[in-house]
Amino acid sequence: MSDDDHVGDASGKGGRLMGWVFRNLAGPPQMQGAVQGGSRLAREAWKQDLEQRKQWSREQRELKRAQREARRTER
Repeated sequence: MSDDDHVGDASGKGGRLMGWVFRNLAGPPQMQGAVQGGSRLAREAWKQDLEQRKQWSREQRELKRAQREARRTER
């Protein structure tokens, strides 16, 4: 097999056509604003939701911890 038979470029991207297809049709999503949302209102709502979830998790951990302590003191 000679170098002329090689398909694609040396970086393994498959050449210009496959590179274009990957970037424009099948590539990774754009990261700008992906997590927080597009608007300031959406970002603030996302942050508020995240904080509420964290608070609920903290409360659940504290509740379980208190239940364990209560079981220990009963014995």
